[in-house]
Amino acid sequence: MDGTTNTGGRSIAATLTGASVKFGSFTALSNISLEIGEGQFWTILGPSGCGKSTMLRLVSDLLPPADGTVEILGKSTEAARLAREFAFVFQDATLLPWRTALKNVELPLEMGRKRGIPIPQGDRTPMELLELVGLKGRENALPHELSGGMRQRVAIARALVCQPKLLLMDEPFGALDEMTRDRLNMQLLEIWRETGVTCLFVTHSIPEAVLLGQKVLMLRAHPGRVKEVVDINLPEPRAVDLRETAEFNEYSSYLRKSLEDC
Repeated sequence: MDGTTNTGGRSIAATLTGASVKFGSFTALSNISLEIGEGQFWTILGPSGCGKSTMLRLVSDLLPPADGTVEILGKSTEAARLAREFAFVFQDATLLPWRTALKNVELPLEMGRKRGIPIPQGDRTPMELLELVGLKGRENALPHELSGGMRQRVAIARALVCQPKLLLMDEPFGALDEMTRDRLNMQLLEIWRETGVTCLFVTHSIPEAVLLGQKVLMLRAHPGRVKEVVDINLPEPRAVDLRETAEFNEYSSYLRKSLEDC
């Protein structure tokens, strides 16, 4: 287990070079330098207040760097945002309650057309994306008719409708029960393998970080900064029962000790 950020010869999806975020005199993130390879799945762990969500907002152009630079696929974050190179899935699904599941997935395409902005649509239609996330037959359901896990799946389909190269996820399954969370973790890995999208996934759960991540980024707090990047070398494709293996428990134990030292 080491702290390298080797991309394994892949093209680079995101590069952060000495990036910092400040709110007045408070430094939320300090001197973040990372290279995230295209098609990789990174999970982000760290104590509360270490800047995990702030880092996603920095990458997604919602927050400007006070120092340093951030590039997405060789572009500035603003240019990448305008080109729809990335998409964000928040802790809450944030669906429009008066629109069906299908209409919620179609929303980014509609907004682009109304604003005269060319929106790239992927190979899959909104209906096909709902099928991809396991919601075939529920396309006409309103959000209040869907469970929490289903609403998050609609949010994932909506995020994928413009075929982003980078998917940013801020604890999307944190409020769900354990069984639902397990199912969505497995479904997310299937979507990741099928689409080839690069994932940055924030979690407070060590088992979730190990189960999903090819790499785990551990952040220190006060200010938020990189402690280490841990390569997770577990068999692929992964399954929930990996959590019963000695390898999985070794990674989990290591990350728990690392987290205690943050």
